[in-house]
Amino acid sequence: MTNPFSSEGAKAPPKPFTATEGRREIRSFVLRQGRFTPAQQRAFDDAWPKFGLDYQGTPRDFDAAFGRRAPRIVEIGFGNGAALRHSVQLDPARDHIGIEVHAPGVGRVLNALAEDGNGNVRVYHHDAVEVLEHEIADGALDEIRIYFPDPWHKKRHNKRRLVKPEFAALLVRKLSPEGRLHLATDWADYAEQMWDVLDATPGLRNRAGPRGHVPRPPWRPQTHFETRGQRLGHGVWDLLYDRVAEDAAGR
Repeated sequence: MTNPFSSEGAKAPPKPFTATEGRREIRSFVLRQGRFTPAQQRAFDDAWPKFGLDYQGTPRDFDAAFGRRAPRIVEIGFGNGAALRHSVQLDPARDHIGIEVHAPGVGRVLNALAEDGNGNVRVYHHDAVEVLEHEIADGALDEIRIYFPDPWHKKRHNKRRLVKPEFAALLVRKLSPEGRLHLATDWADYAEQMWDVLDATPGLRNRAGPRGHVPRPPWRPQTHFETRGQRLGHGVWDLLYDRVAEDAAGR
């Protein structure tokens, strides 16, 4: 039986990122794996060969992985996979790549994908930064989605937030010339940081104008927690950025 954490032949290393000897890196995630159920274990055993992508640290031939050439979307940190599954069904003309470090979430989405049977989706159980840096070619992505990343709301933890200038520059490199970046957060303070970073990033233009946001688009389903939060008066901010020539980003 495949153990996604540690067994020989596992689909991911004990920690789904590459450790560099003698170097301590600040991560945007903590591996609170939670309970890994027998059903999730079976998903790794049965569905990973079809839907899983083993991290190799070298450029990936996605045409071979999907068996076709098509525009591709990456969702970073897909959680329980609801938005990924929705988009796979809504948008069969594009290929979907989900990246998540938490094994229970990967197991849940593998079960759902096996039930649906769609062929236009693959998933990584690995650190998204490393996948983007080492496995995805520059200019290869039609869209990148980051929905409700960990807000690290305590001020001393803000440095762990995913959306920072160096990460934004990496996203720009991976987007195609007319690609799109879509982020969503329910933390006003994080939305402010996203605007600070992304509005100032060469090669990105906010579709709603500087420090602007848009209504939730149809390709992002509303989550149960989002609905509950809105009933309590919480806000949700969807930010859409287009990839543009760097000299046109501020126009």
